[in-house]
Amino acid sequence: MAKASSTSKSDLVYNQLRTRIIDGYYSPGYRLVLSSLAAEFNVSTVPVREAIRWLEAESLVEYTHNVGAQVSTVDAAGYAESMNILALLEGAVTALSAPHLTEADLDEADACNREMLALTESPSFDSTAYRRLNSRFHDVLCGRCPNERLHSLMTTEAERVSRIRRTSFKFTASRSHHSIDQHSHLLDLIRSGAEADEIELFARAHKLTSLREALLVNDV
Repeated sequence: MAKASSTSKSDLVYNQLRTRIIDGYYSPGYRLVLSSLAAEFNVSTVPVREAIRWLEAESLVEYTHNVGAQVSTVDAAGYAESMNILALLEGAVTALSAPHLTEADLDEADACNREMLALTESPSFDSTAYRRLNSRFHDVLCGRCPNERLHSLMTTEAERVSRIRRTSFKFTASRSHHSIDQHSHLLDLIRSGAEADEIELFARAHKLTSLREALLVNDV
């Protein structure tokens, strides 16, 4: 989970580095050289070292002997475990968020889903754009959750899953249609005011279906 925003130099460096790691700008194994980063951010090495220590506590950075700080390698073997955890968390968060979602929220999620469908029908499937839209779809549906702690736990696990997917798994257009159909059904449940238990169970099942299909496609 990201630290609370702050005006301190350590916080500013931390937020920049963390975003680069999560977004994949820094790939696993990328060396974080204190002097170079200090020069880039126009600070001393002290806030850079502190920011890296915070990232290490989140397992986003690791120290290697005779090498120094590096972006942590991705544990693809832990994907199933992380997805099972995320399924539980996201199911609960989606159900809690659902009663508070506005029509604008639901329209935005639906627009994301329609754009995802358009991508699958394109001659050249853009998996990066698909991942981005998929993440936004779920971010919108989870965004009104009143339990901030639960939402933070889910976000941390979702970031871990995203890093693994980006570096170790592939999306295919043909396998994505089922996910898009499930998105549509989830939106229908929320719009119709379905019971929280029904929304939670379906959102959880959706994530677990994604897990099974990912493992099948990528032969893990």
